[in-house]
Amino acid sequence: MDFAFDAQTHEMCETIKDFARDRLVGPDAFDPDDFRRRWRLAGEQGALGTVVPGAYGGLGQGAVTAAAVMEALGYGCTDTGFVFSLGAHLFACLTPIVDFGTEEQKRQWLPPLCSGERIAAHGITEPEAGSDTLGMRTRAERHNDVYVLNGSKSFTTNAPVADVFVVQAVTRPGGGCFGLTSFIVEADTPGLTVGRCYEKTGLRGSPMADVHFDDCVVPAHRMLGPEGGGFGVFTTSMAWERTCLFALYLGTMRRTLEASIAHANERRQFGTAIGGFQAVSHRIVDMTLRLESARLVLYRAAWGLDRGSTDEVAPALAKLAVSEAAVQVGLDAVRIQGGLGVLHGQSETALRDALPARIFSGTNEIQKNNIARAMGLRGKPARRRK
Repeated sequence: MDFAFDAQTHEMCETIKDFARDRLVGPDAFDPDDFRRRWRLAGEQGALGTVVPGAYGGLGQGAVTAAAVMEALGYGCTDTGFVFSLGAHLFACLTPIVDFGTEEQKRQWLPPLCSGERIAAHGITEPEAGSDTLGMRTRAERHNDVYVLNGSKSFTTNAPVADVFVVQAVTRPGGGCFGLTSFIVEADTPGLTVGRCYEKTGLRGSPMADVHFDDCVVPAHRMLGPEGGGFGVFTTSMAWERTCLFALYLGTMRRTLEASIAHANERRQFGTAIGGFQAVSHRIVDMTLRLESARLVLYRAAWGLDRGSTDEVAPALAKLAVSEAAVQVGLDAVRIQGGLGVLHGQSETALRDALPARIFSGTNEIQKNNIARAMGLRGKPARRRK
């Protein structure tokens, strides 16, 4: 077991931390022009294509390195929403193209998506189909060499600024896992419209909106993977997202922990620094334990991805551990700062940005269901009494 990054990964992460701190911090209010400016900078730095093969414009790295880069971005960039958008773009959109795209699709889409020239969004969640993925209503009907899409998606990350969408739609109603199909749809395709940007409690730097399809015609060659293979595309992308994307919260937690330690050593009450109070020092120790424990679980899942593991439990555990730790670390930081913790600043921002982590990429309750099922915990119908 080796818990240290190799020299190349360590150097890359240090560079990314400095770059994120100096170049990726954005304005308080979402600005689409500034968002694209920073997006292009991230592309030039290689942060948008860490796991994409070099032949298509990426860095050709594995999951462990990709997670390390996300952790460095989360530490260096105080705009957690922006980093979240980077991760959604890479792990929910680019990795499916790498794993399931044709050679033509890879050469057409991956280079501009890695360079920052284009932005991708993943359309999966619907108003009545969030956790119930197989209950989606967006339909794709085939007519000769095209598919016609009708339906709506909600909470679509990057939708207001996206140039291309990876969309899941039903091609065989009632087909269950084999009834979904994935498509690559350009944003300017007639029949595709994007709603207003959401006003959110957290991740404010990540633009999200509804996406509507009204007789949206998509050529058959834009199908990603085989017809009926959409669920496989989705589950593969979620394994990457639940592991590597959530590494950004390791970075934000470490930044929050360091700020909490500094505050505890500077803030004085009753003639002494509050860090000397057992209630405060123990809280900081608990924050450290949550961070380090979540970090081990996440990197173990990333290690498995690099070895071709198809285990769904490890990514689910990583998502669960990191998101719960991030929320609690945010709460602890607010309590350590007292009144200052509820004012605009690092602690309250960390808490707001952590809250959605319990919901996106599959709610934590769904993760627990999946883990329990994998452990063999299956309910049996009760016997009827005679």
